[in-house]
Amino acid sequence: MAKEITWRGRSEEEAKKLDFKTFLELIPARQRRTLQRGFTDAQKQLMKRITHGDNNFKTHCRDLVITPALVGKSLMIYNGKEYNRVLITIEMLGHCLGEFAMTRKSVKHSAAGIGATRSSKAISAR
Repeated sequence: MAKEITWRGRSEEEAKKLDFKTFLELIPARQRRTLQRGFTDAQKQLMKRITHGDNNFKTHCRDLVITPALVGKSLMIYNGKEYNRVLITIEMLGHCLGEFAMTRKSVKHSAAGIGATRSSKAISAR
């Protein structure tokens, strides 16, 4: 039996039907203040494309707070170098898009370079 995923005691269908005022009461203060100030022009264009039914598109709006209108959509979020595909789920409500497209990768070290150790000084660099 699969466990039903809920957000603040609401199922995915109930969360998608939330009006904006009720949604604001359920999210933390920082995100609430951001949404009360209103969307920027770029964010307004993005939300307009989402309401028209577009599903796969690229965006640089990493500071957009995820609202119920975004749940179930697939976005390509820019991380500074490339676009990362992110499927918006109910657990992401109230978070920013940039939290799901990491800008840093883990460091993968290989062998030391020439001159990095005492023993490698004897090797010619040709």
